[in-house]
Amino acid sequence: MTTALFISILMTIAAAATPLLIAALGELVVEKSGVLNLGVEGMMLIGAVTGFAIAYTTGIPTLGALAAMAAGATASLIFAALTLSLMANQVATGLALTIFGTGVSALLGAPYVGITTATLGPIFPAALASDPIGRVIFGHSPLVYLGLVLALAIWWFLKHSRAGLILRAVGESDSAAHAIGYPVLKVRYLAVLFGGAMAGLAGSYYSLVLTPMWAERLTAGRGWIAIALVVFASWRPGRLVLGAYLFGAVITLELQAKAAGFNLFAPEFLASLPYLATILVLAIISAGKGNVRTAAPACLGQPFRASA
Repeated sequence: MTTALFISILMTIAAAATPLLIAALGELVVEKSGVLNLGVEGMMLIGAVTGFAIAYTTGIPTLGALAAMAAGATASLIFAALTLSLMANQVATGLALTIFGTGVSALLGAPYVGITTATLGPIFPAALASDPIGRVIFGHSPLVYLGLVLALAIWWFLKHSRAGLILRAVGESDSAAHAIGYPVLKVRYLAVLFGGAMAGLAGSYYSLVLTPMWAERLTAGRGWIAIALVVFASWRPGRLVLGAYLFGAVITLELQAKAAGFNLFAPEFLASLPYLATILVLAIISAGKGNVRTAAPACLGQPFRASA
């Protein structure tokens, strides 16, 4: 393997892992509050089409990314209102949100199919990325660095901040948290909004960095992988980073095999590996015992009704 090919593989893995990491970090915060939102895929698609439309209209990709966050948060607010205020089933509502996001994104994106726009390019001067090592360090989109910074910030928030402790308390025992005066619904609303904003930002990575164009179902089911990653990482931000880059490597395996001239397996099989791995992880977790199950927040997916 040549140095150029190795560097190209590292760059491709980082690009594939970043949207998974950002979306999974948002879902991690949501689930730590005791809420299970399976609508990540739908919010990513809404963020992707919104980000592209705003970036194409204004010519400012950064504005598109911010609009994608706002769109994802708005979509998550629908989920929060239904599940937290109206006590709707979280699993069914999350699935409905994914279906809703898929349809709305296809409708809103119809005028933009096949059109390209400006991208969120590297933030460092090109001179720093002129050599192979410099390219690995300085040649990425700003969202790649943001994803790593977010992981560190969320780890600190959950482990060392008072607000993070309250969030975890709400997720572990909502009734006890309510009894000592913590606003359970407010905490969960804010967590869901943050998760939606992160899903929207992750979606915009596909339409503003990787492609950059709009196509129906652009995220190709990556939202489900992000959900599986949270479970795979046992709800820990550090493991989430490792898992995202591991899944990123699996996602790019087809391209890497073609570049290396490896033809032992059919390309379709290699392309399906991330989804097979997702199914396998979820199956293992659902049948698991001990630490696998006890790692989940105790109130995950359970509705909360404030008592007098």
